[in-house]
Amino acid sequence: MYSVAVKKDLIAQHYLIGGDWGAENSPHSHHYEIEVKVESTELDQHGYLVDIVKIEEELQAVVGYFSDSMLNEQPEFEGLNPSIEHFSRIVCGKLLKAIDPPGSGQFTVKIWENETCWAAYTLGY
Repeated sequence: MYSVAVKKDLIAQHYLIGGDWGAENSPHSHHYEIEVKVESTELDQHGYLVDIVKIEEELQAVVGYFSDSMLNEQPEFEGLNPSIEHFSRIVCGKLLKAIDPPGSGQFTVKIWENETCWAAYTLGY
């Protein structure tokens, strides 16, 4: 299986809802890293799984959209706790639709909340 991955960082704010998580219940910032990985057994006629430039452009668009925002106020998080689990699923759906890799495989978005903690969401395509 071939894999191609791209990573970018962003700073955004959120606060957790629905439970008692101490300081996490108050608005605060995170320096997130978003990693996108595309996997497939197939390459295109140029020997690419997906052009890395396309992944970088679409990831930058998503980073630009969420950067410096309060995730709780974004329409994608309406009624949701803005956890990194939900964040990874939301970003995964947006990027898979925008990148639209050929063939079939797996598309994963991993979001790092700090140096040691991450959540990921994977979709088949």
